[in-house]
Formats: sequence, C-alpha cells, structure tokens
Amino acid sequence: MNFLGNIIWLLFGGFVAAMGYIIGGFMLCITIVGIPWGLQCFKLAGVVLWPFGKTIVPKEGGTGCLSFLCNIIWLLTGGLYTSLIHLVFGALFFITIIGIPFARQHFKLMELSLLPFSRNVVG
Repeated sequence: MNFLGNIIWLLFGGFVAAMGYIIGGFMLCITIVGIPWGLQCFKLAGVVLWPFGKTIVPKEGGTGCLSFLCNIIWLLTGGLYTSLIHLVFGALFFITIIGIPFARQHFKLMELSLLPFSRNVVG
C-alpha cells in the first residue's frame, strides 16, 4: 500500500513539491551561512518525494540550544508559512474519504516543516 500511495503522491504533486525544496536547498547552500537550512530543505525534499512509510520522530537526547536557535530562524523565515500550507492541503484532502491517507502525509510534513532541526525521519 505504501508503494501505491507513494506513486500516486509522486504523480500528483510530490515531484514538483520536492523540486521546490531541492531548489530552495541549493539556493541556501550557495551561501555559506545558509548551509544548515539548505540541508534541512534536502531532508524535507526526501520526505516530500516519498512520504508513505516514513515516520517523523523527535531527536534522541535533546536538541540543544543551537538547534533551538536554528528552529526559531527557520520559523521566522518561512517555516511557519510552509507548515500552514501543509495544514491547508491536509484539511482539503481530509474532506474526502479517499484523500485521508494523503491528508495524514501532509500533517506529517507539517510537523517536520515546522521544526526540522529537532526531528528525524525514520523509514
């Protein structure tokens, strides 16, 4: 079921969304200061490309004050906007019965795109 969900996701917008994260990651990595945020964009692109079967878990052992600071900067420069977009799409997909699995993936992506420095992807 995960494979079929991933194929449908990929064909109906997952590839385009992943390319957006990849392009954003490359643009951030061009600047030396933006490399940590660019790497998080690449992490998000991997999950957006193939979300079914992956789980988002908090980092073990705490995240530290540097991750906290990076999360705050992420939130203020686009993370909150990205999370709200995933929330809106999740709510729209949740209206129909057939869209519920895709809504769950958007809610998972919302969690990761809100605080990426304190989350890991498993699976």
